[in-house]
Amino acid sequence: MRGSEFTELKAFSAIVEEGSFVRAAARLRVSPPALSQSIRQLEARVGVRLLNRTTRSVSATAAGDALFSRLAVAFGELESAIADVHAARDRPAGLLRINVPRVAAMRFIAPILGDFQRCYPDIALTVIVDDRLADIVEGRFDAGIRLGERLQKDMVAVKLSEDLQMAAVAAPAYLENRVIPRHPQELHQHQCIKFEWPGGGNLYRWEFARGKRALEIAVEGSLTVNDTELMLTAVLDGVGVAYMLEYQVRPWIEQGRLVRFLEAWSPSFPGFYLYHPSSRHVPPALRAFIDFVRARRVVSSE
Repeated sequence: MRGSEFTELKAFSAIVEEGSFVRAAARLRVSPPALSQSIRQLEARVGVRLLNRTTRSVSATAAGDALFSRLAVAFGELESAIADVHAARDRPAGLLRINVPRVAAMRFIAPILGDFQRCYPDIALTVIVDDRLADIVEGRFDAGIRLGERLQKDMVAVKLSEDLQMAAVAAPAYLENRVIPRHPQELHQHQCIKFEWPGGGNLYRWEFARGKRALEIAVEGSLTVNDTELMLTAVLDGVGVAYMLEYQVRPWIEQGRLVRFLEAWSPSFPGFYLYHPSSRHVPPALRAFIDFVRARRVVSSE
């Protein structure tokens, strides 16, 4: 249906409802002659008279009555659909899919899940925990969370955390009869807990930097894991040296259950960001999720 045809039908419905060309013209904010022209065009197009006109009144013909009764239902549905869109804008609802690595899921998502569901019961939230660098567009995700250094440049990013540091740590029991490393290369003299990247089977090479000097160390050890919680358990149990995000091990350092070293070789790097594809209009459900996470995010400096 062309725009002019829709305008003619709206004009016809207004005339029947108002029972007057003058009142219908005022309601539609057009001149009476323009309204009359619209009706002439509509009647010419359908090939039948729709209105009976006299100098004092206007009424629908039998054909006009039949058309008006169906238009009333159709226009009512259109108005209801538009009202639903406005309601959705004010009351977020619908499907929302988020992709997030485990470490970020435990820090940013787990603490807010219950409150978010209670605040937004009409949002069907799906959280996929995946340590691989998934393409959220290809995977049909609405948003994801990852470290700033791994963000794609065409994404809209919202910062969730301060800059981060890695921390080399070990339990006092493990270090009791060993020399604490003063240089990353001295890690070759230690049992290190290795981390395997999910999916590819590649081992993480521990990254260090001091000034302009940067090092990547392929550490050695008899234990390999692909989960940071398991690594934390192992290092607390004295299995060996671990290299983890500093905020993950800070409580145990403060309690004296872990000893940190090589701190001068652990520079800062961009923290976590919530990101989503660039869009002119962010869906209400996603906007609600972003605002909720930002308002309740757990900042490691707190």
